[in-house]
Amino acid sequence: MVNSASGSTTYRLVTAAFGLLFAIVGVAIVVVSDRTVGPMLAAAVIGILGVDAIVSSFRNKPSLLSRIGPLP
Repeated sequence: MVNSASGSTTYRLVTAAFGLLFAIVGVAIVVVSDRTVGPMLAAAVIGILGVDAIVSSFRNKPSLLSRIGPLP
């Protein structure tokens, strides 16, 4: 269910910014990690969530991060 705020330009820009942040953090984990399974898996999950948020903001659809719900 899409609420009325999810279609606004500000919401889409913020979603894209957080997606870019998550994608950069995913790349940073790969760069600084010792290339074991744990960090690589975390980097993949964080990177995929970031890319999904960026793509979702361009498509004006809710991202996977927004479907999780409000986080503390």
